[in-house]
Amino acid sequence: MISFTGGLVLFAALLHASWNAMLHGNHDRLLSMTWMSVAIAAVSTVVILFTPWPVSKAWPYIVTSGLVHIVYNVTLVRSYRRSDLAQAYPIARGSSPLLVTLGAAFFAHEAIGPLHALGITMISGGIIAIALQGRHVSRASVLAALTTGATIALYTVIDGIGVRLSGGQALAYTAWMFLFYRLMPVLFVAKRGLAALWTPARTAPMALGSSLVGGLVSIAAYGIVIWALQSGAMGAVSALRETSVVFAVLIGRVFLREAVSAKRWLACVVVAAGAVCLGL
Repeated sequence: MISFTGGLVLFAALLHASWNAMLHGNHDRLLSMTWMSVAIAAVSTVVILFTPWPVSKAWPYIVTSGLVHIVYNVTLVRSYRRSDLAQAYPIARGSSPLLVTLGAAFFAHEAIGPLHALGITMISGGIIAIALQGRHVSRASVLAALTTGATIALYTVIDGIGVRLSGGQALAYTAWMFLFYRLMPVLFVAKRGLAALWTPARTAPMALGSSLVGGLVSIAAYGIVIWALQSGAMGAVSALRETSVVFAVLIGRVFLREAVSAKRWLACVVVAAGAVCLGL
């Protein structure tokens, strides 16, 4: 049976798929990601006023993770420019659990049992199968999605180690890390100008609103994951989180009208079976 922590991570997976669908559903994804980042940074600014100052050992990880997350945001937008949600999202998410497991073993000396290793492999394999079935996948699309997956694995390992060094201050760690999202609007303005940032407030208030909501959903989703990384094996937490791909397939089918084949549904079952292995 999935533990309480595992259940929360599954809920985070649903939240994660939801904000990715919000991002993918907006026409200008860089602009949408920027406004999501504004919401994330605003919430983080409030939270740090009511949480203790992170311990010194955690700061290198907070800073590094914050900067890697900015790179992740940019690569995620690029991958969505080249592929639909049901393709780019699974490749990016499916490649990360195995990389996280290797990174955790090398940098944090984590070891996992055979059943959990099987679960991680099933989830990663099923997720990548979801992406590759029934369509041509260009080399550029795969490269963009794999780059995103590598950044996911990198910040997950960084945060897994960093939050364990934070002395139980997961909320403070998360808030200070997300404060770096202030850099996204700076980068956007440098690229397109201040007027382009504020135009949606007048011309597309609904899209702007969905981006702000997506930012709130995003900070809740990854905040849960960071909390789980304090005690759970990084590879297992990462793999369980990436079951969000199954939710993304459902969201893509129901709300974005993306086609889902029988083979893709079967791959979703494999992912779900892998999640069960992690819960045993």
